Amino acid sequence: MSNPLLQKTFDTPFQSIPFSAIELGHYKPAFEQAIEEAQQEVDYIVAQEETPTFGNTIEALEKSGSTLSQVSSVFFNLNSAETSEEMQVIAQEVSPLLSEHSSNILLNKELFERVKLVYDQVMLVHERSLQLSPEELTLLTKTYKGFARNGALLDETEKDRVREINKDLSLLTLKFGENLLAENKAFELHIIDEAELSGLPDSAKEAAAITAKGKEKEGWLFTLDYPSFVPFTTYSSNRELREKMYRAFTTRSNKGNEHDNKDNILSITKLKQEKAQILGYNTHSDYVLEERMAKSAATVLEFQDKMYEASYEKAALETAELQAFANSIDGPATLQKWDVGYYAEKLKTATLDFDEEKLKPYFKLENVIDGVFTVANKLFGLSFRERKDIDVYHKDVKTFEINDKDGNFVALFYGDFFPREGKQGGAWMTSFKQQHKTDGIDYKPHVANVCNFTKPTDTKPSLLTFNEVTTLFHEFGHGLHGLLANTKYESLSGTNVMWDFVELPSQVLENWCYEKECLDLFAKHYETGESIPQEYIDQIRSVQTFRSGTGTLRQLSFGKLDMDWHGTPIDAVSDVEAFESSSMSKFELYPSAEGSCMSTGFAHIFQGGYSSGYYSYKWAEVLDADAFEFFKEEGIFSQKVAKAFHDNVLSQGGTEDPSILYKCFRGRDANPDALLKRSGLVK
Repeated sequence: MSNPLLQKTFDTPFQSIPFSAIELGHYKPAFEQAIEEAQQEVDYIVAQEETPTFGNTIEALEKSGSTLSQVSSVFFNLNSAETSEEMQVIAQEVSPLLSEHSSNILLNKELFERVKLVYDQVMLVHERSLQLSPEELTLLTKTYKGFARNGALLDETEKDRVREINKDLSLLTLKFGENLLAENKAFELHIIDEAELSGLPDSAKEAAAITAKGKEKEGWLFTLDYPSFVPFTTYSSNRELREKMYRAFTTRSNKGNEHDNKDNILSITKLKQEKAQILGYNTHSDYVLEERMAKSAATVLEFQDKMYEASYEKAALETAELQAFANSIDGPATLQKWDVGYYAEKLKTATLDFDEEKLKPYFKLENVIDGVFTVANKLFGLSFRERKDIDVYHKDVKTFEINDKDGNFVALFYGDFFPREGKQGGAWMTSFKQQHKTDGIDYKPHVANVCNFTKPTDTKPSLLTFNEVTTLFHEFGHGLHGLLANTKYESLSGTNVMWDFVELPSQVLENWCYEKECLDLFAKHYETGESIPQEYIDQIRSVQTFRSGTGTLRQLSFGKLDMDWHGTPIDAVSDVEAFESSSMSKFELYPSAEGSCMSTGFAHIFQGGYSSGYYSYKWAEVLDADAFEFFKEEGIFSQKVAKAFHDNVLSQGGTEDPSILYKCFRGRDANPDALLKRSGLVK
């Protein structure tokens, strides 16, 4: 029986992945064969006797490894969304193979000589016969830098050390995520006495009862998954249990047990620093930021300092206000971190008349999905049709065929919305197939949004919090970046852009959630069909600036911690908690909780791709606030502005420098004042 992962084409609608035909035993042989095939393709490029050209070297290299890309996308996407102990073993086995294969390409002297010859002809000699389009020029530059920045210019001893570092990092980052997942799964708050549920909304209690029933336990079961953790720490009036939940969450992988991540962090950061220094950079941040919009650590730190100055005073006032409010309703004399969400929610209700539970009936998941689809239709002419005949990797996953206004197929979309065992927490967008054009064929993207939203209960459908609504819009904004890609080269398609630009499409789409013209499209009461009242919309908009100083400071603290781990020499660091405490001290508004450690659970920077890049969330907020001002000036469903955003941002991927793309869209650079005004940090 053939291995489905190695098939060049699938006998499925839209060439979709035949998930049900894939068995665990298929993965490792598929990786081994795909790596061998990719290496043969590279060997063929190197062995050519013809003079290196853009076509026979750069484009040929771009097209190589397509089977390996297919195998990797399926395996690693499922290892995040539907993993098992068996898959994790396979991941540990294949990650070093992939690292070695990548090193074999990037450190291949003969291959680099061909790449460098083409690069020098274009960039140094300005050979007329090699006139390239902007996209081709970007691919050439990216390819050359990919080699140079990964060790192609090093001597053999240094190359060997880079190979070792790459292999070690592939295993350490994988282990970091496995430890964090294990810690999430290990904790349960099992409640038998209903009195201990005081303050919790019915929806949270019912969800916890279903979780307990699913594990054949009586009573109620709360976990560290966001749809369980956040409502509990926000609404539970049992302070002792709030503290227990908070400490469980903030001490993940920091308990000195087999799932502790402190040694992993020290090893990861030191190896990244060593690699950067071998490559000629002082720190990992210097290495990373050279290929970002920010360009340097100094620019990032200056940006963070400016945002800190704009937000700290407001955050301090908000902290004093919350303490005074808590004191007025018999709260503790000194608020602790496990109190903040609880009393902030009460303050929000008291001052803004904002009640999350009153809003939830208007945000049935299916309605919100229809809403974001409608927004995409009004802006970009897209239509969505659910397909029941597309194979999926879990029964909860829904699939949609997307067509343009002329009925042409645009993309396939997978929606995976609920938490479960074996699924990483949080929310993300990913691709099973990326758009690109080869040999006259435009290959369409297959994009997925993976989330962890509140599940349906026995009596209610999935009703989202407003934060979950904005999360859905956010991830679908990333999705649009992939769905509407229109580039020639896969490595420049969709979200393959500079990291501090990638959050623009996602964050800008969140803005529609605050607009009446948008909310009226989908925010209907799940029982009565009544549209969300204007007073609720006013409350939603008022929340944009509620404790915005505190929210801004929190994000900045995460960005600062990231920059400190990766932007300062850390050879002498031995105490992870002490290092973190020093980094985040100026952002602390409440007493630190013993044993709590952000770093050991900071998957974005130690497992994902955000090392020296977490600042990009705030950086992109500047872009998204400025971009949405343009929409508001012309109308939030303006076809003119939507077309400009589509043509210059969404469809272009990484084909040009993002500062150029943004200027083409907006006509100028982004104005930071738009964000400060929206956040209420300046008037």
